[in-house]
Amino acid sequence: MQNWLEFDEFCKLVDLDKDVVKDMIEREVLTTKKENDILYIEASKGAVAVMPKESEIISTNALPVGSEFVEKTIGTILQLHKEVLDGKDETLEALKSENNFLKEALLSMQTLYDEDRKTVDNLNEQLKITQKELEFCRRKYKMMWNKAIENHK
Repeated sequence: MQNWLEFDEFCKLVDLDKDVVKDMIEREVLTTKKENDILYIEASKGAVAVMPKESEIISTNALPVGSEFVEKTIGTILQLHKEVLDGKDETLEALKSENNFLKEALLSMQTLYDEDRKTVDNLNEQLKITQKELEFCRRKYKMMWNKAIENHK
């Protein structure tokens, strides 16, 4: 399995100057590929290339550490990096799904609001009509009783 890292990311990972890495690329010590004008370096082979040889042992707190340990550590770091990226992608997908759900819910609520607004407008119209009819009936009733009272006198 090959793990490809961008040029800058590889330089940060192996803690080397960009000029040193470019020199190693020119000497074909590192495996590279170029996609969309972005230079990628094969991480596991590149990590082995920048590690000290068996004869060059790194000392940390007086404990000797060989190249095998460094190789495993870099492999572990790369695996963790991949898992973080996968987790990020899953999180983004979950957020997109949640946003789509919220968008659909909002559109549904807007539709319900529009329908309720139409119902309220219709009820207001009916109320106005009913109030006019009631006022008409009151005047008619008043006129009828006034006429009845005059006829009775």
